[in-house]
Amino acid sequence: MQTLLIIVGVAAGVAVVAYISALITGLQSNTIEKTLGAQAHITVSPRDDTVMAAREPASGPTHELVQTQTRAQRPRSIGNWQLLLPLLEAMPQVAAVSPMVSAAGLAQRGEASKSIALVGVELERYDRIVGLRAKVVAGTARLGPGEGILGRDLAADLSVRVGDRVSIVTGGVSDSLRVTALVDLGVRDVNRRTVIVPLRTAQSLVGLPGGATSLDLTLVDIWSAQVLAADLAERWPYKVESWQQANAQLVSALNAQSVSTTVIRGVVMIVVVLGIASVLVVSVVQKRREIGILRAMGATQGQVLRIFLLQGGIVGAVGSVLGVLLAVLLIWAFTHFVRGSDGLPLFNITLAPMLALQVAVIATVCGVLAAVAPARRAAQLDPAQAIRL
Repeated sequence: MQTLLIIVGVAAGVAVVAYISALITGLQSNTIEKTLGAQAHITVSPRDDTVMAAREPASGPTHELVQTQTRAQRPRSIGNWQLLLPLLEAMPQVAAVSPMVSAAGLAQRGEASKSIALVGVELERYDRIVGLRAKVVAGTARLGPGEGILGRDLAADLSVRVGDRVSIVTGGVSDSLRVTALVDLGVRDVNRRTVIVPLRTAQSLVGLPGGATSLDLTLVDIWSAQVLAADLAERWPYKVESWQQANAQLVSALNAQSVSTTVIRGVVMIVVVLGIASVLVVSVVQKRREIGILRAMGATQGQVLRIFLLQGGIVGAVGSVLGVLLAVLLIWAFTHFVRGSDGLPLFNITLAPMLALQVAVIATVCGVLAAVAPARRAAQLDPAQAIRL
């Protein structure tokens, strides 16, 4: 009964560790997917305009300007971006590169007027950055001359449907676009202000013929963005920003979740170790006479030691298997019964085989380690004294 209870305890501990690990991993993956669904992993853009000193201050008494008004930023193109594009695409860490012209403007239809973020792109390249075609909720993603794609909330505000025309105004220059598709980029504010047009159309509206205000990069490994961004900033005279820099609060939250998960794992494993050790200590006390008889019949200290180590390993292994099965059951219950306001699952979580194996191995090792002290105590019992007791 004692062994059965501790196996149940180990199973519960393993289930908690596996379930919490899978839950946090799924939550982080879902958060990152939604956050990066409408943005690049790395953005390369021109450096900001700054006010430079006209000349060195003269010697002697001088007047110092303690306040300097920053220069208003204007849309500027990346110098020689056409030559930079193939260099970035040739890097093994980079999965895709897309030139972009972005600017603020107004979208007008009848008496309705909404502020927008104008995005000029090459559709095929941009689709590899954000998966635009997969986000289409109406129409067909197409960016020919005079065509555009709107966020679905912006289309609702302007009462626009696929096939309607919308006027775009930027800096006194206006153009009329036919809407080919409506997209859901995952964030309502983004949907409410996004207008995607062909790259050449945006160049004409912004006044940057042949230019690109930024280059968007998607990486094979998103967590290498910070290191690669620093390397690109040192290599070329451009402003390079990773998604971690653009979402500093998100990264802090993800790190806090990871730390919390690690703490939970550690505490649960300590409880498992103490539980197994306590049961084996009690077993040694209860079986002292039997241990003494075995020693008197010729059992060596090493054999007695291995008996209790084996018991600890078996308890850990059986508890790990049952715990992994319980974790799978909990994950199934979460994905089938926990729903959001829209009736759909909050997010999908799965127990990766490698994670399950890792947790099971750790629990089994903890079982063996927990048995070390009781096993040594059992092996050191004096046979004569143990039999008399």
